[in-house]
Amino acid sequence: MLRVSRLADYASVVMACLARHPGEVLPAVQVGAEIQLEAPTVSKLLKRLAQAGLVESFRGAAGGYRLARSAKDISLAEIVEALDGPIGLTECSLGHAGCERQPYCAVSRDWQGIGAAIDNALRGVSLADMLRRQPARVHAARV
Repeated sequence: MLRVSRLADYASVVMACLARHPGEVLPAVQVGAEIQLEAPTVSKLLKRLAQAGLVESFRGAAGGYRLARSAKDISLAEIVEALDGPIGLTECSLGHAGCERQPYCAVSRDWQGIGAAIDNALRGVSLADMLRRQPARVHAARV
């Protein structure tokens, strides 16, 4: 089965939370509370996203994180790559040369095309697009 890692999935949720607060600096604890994820997991994700240049971190009493760019300028591919590395289904779809089977492989070009299609699909969805597609939150009725 093809799938992104759980951490990459969670990273998209973290990024969506930050995007719902444009320009605000949010502490990791607040992000975790809003998305119902443990603070250590959120901190780990935010550090990786900061290393990838997708979020900015601020120290001090009013410290925390915010998006490094507008949500419309951050693609889902960038978020996945920040956690999982380059997007590719097979080694040859990542463009790695030197596969000993390459001279005999009848399917590498197809895998490369499929990998490129998935990469393009992920690059074609921005964080802002993901927010627009979110269903309205269902609130529990108060009794």
